[in-house]
Amino acid sequence: MKNAPPPARRPRIAVVGSVDASREYEPALSATDQVGAACHELGRELALAGYDLVVFADDEHYVETLVARGYAAAAAPDARIIAHPPRHQDYAPDLPEGSRVRVTTVRDTGAEWEVPYYRTLFEVDGIVLAGGGRSTRVTGVVALAHGIPVVPLAAFGGAARQVWVYLDGSGEYVDREDVRALGESWSPGSARRITAVLRGQMERRAERRRARERARRWGRLRESAGLVGAILLLLAALASIVLAGGPGPADPVGLSLLLAGPMCAAVSGALIRDSFGPAPSALRACARGLGAGAVSVLLYVAAQLLTVPELLAELDARRLLFFVVPVGFTAGFTFDLVFERLRSPAGPQVAPAPTQSTRA
Repeated sequence: MKNAPPPARRPRIAVVGSVDASREYEPALSATDQVGAACHELGRELALAGYDLVVFADDEHYVETLVARGYAAAAAPDARIIAHPPRHQDYAPDLPEGSRVRVTTVRDTGAEWEVPYYRTLFEVDGIVLAGGGRSTRVTGVVALAHGIPVVPLAAFGGAARQVWVYLDGSGEYVDREDVRALGESWSPGSARRITAVLRGQMERRAERRRARERARRWGRLRESAGLVGAILLLLAALASIVLAGGPGPADPVGLSLLLAGPMCAAVSGALIRDSFGPAPSALRACARGLGAGAVSVLLYVAAQLLTVPELLAELDARRLLFFVVPVGFTAGFTFDLVFERLRSPAGPQVAPAPTQSTRA
């Protein structure tokens, strides 16, 4: 019997923020009378959406504690609350009686809470911010800088409101409608809209990753195809030496092999050289290699005709190919470097002639 495939990993959503009335926040907290009900409703929507919840403490002043209660009340049996408390603390939340949610505590060996906290942020699929102070603001900035989907609830003030301001124009997967929804006052149905905004960001992030992966695969395929083509062309160039006949009057077959061999070698060299570049382009490499090969072989044959006018009357194509095939390959392989050097504003540099010393 075949083994069943492992269950798909559920998206993990971290909740960060605090609403401690004894602290001062910048910006100040607002609508604090709605925070409890809003967090409970938001936790319920996250559970219904099929997400796992990532929390860091069970203190009453942290919004994750309030969200966790709403989450546990509506969670399915396979739902999890994943707690990352500091090493010296336990996680013992006061969850609704009869809740089926599983609570998993993850311990970290770090002595400081910041290290495991920020490490965990890079492992989650989305972040919800509400209220909060400096750490919440830093969390939002980190999420925006690294493209982690983040939904700051501006309705309750605190650092989350400041992150909401940063969100406009800096969120990689955020559009204007998302920013508008996150800035509205809390009302019935807000939790569902917030969850939809989070889901939209996560889907756009996943699609962007898939597009990048497709581009990488296509790039690797093009590189492999270019190298295979280079190998075949080089073999064809070597085959021209084998197929060329002995000395005799020039005929179409001999002249064709004399021209085709080095040009195939030149295109092969250009393709190999192009595969090492930052932005490979097989078509551009073929055009440059073909031009380099044609120029090199024609210049060589023309030079031979000037010195040996009867060359075509007694053409030894095989002997010439032993020389022009390597010349063609070298021309194609180095043409890109020479072309870029010639195209540079400085142009080729000539070493200055030595001057006579004026010392006695």
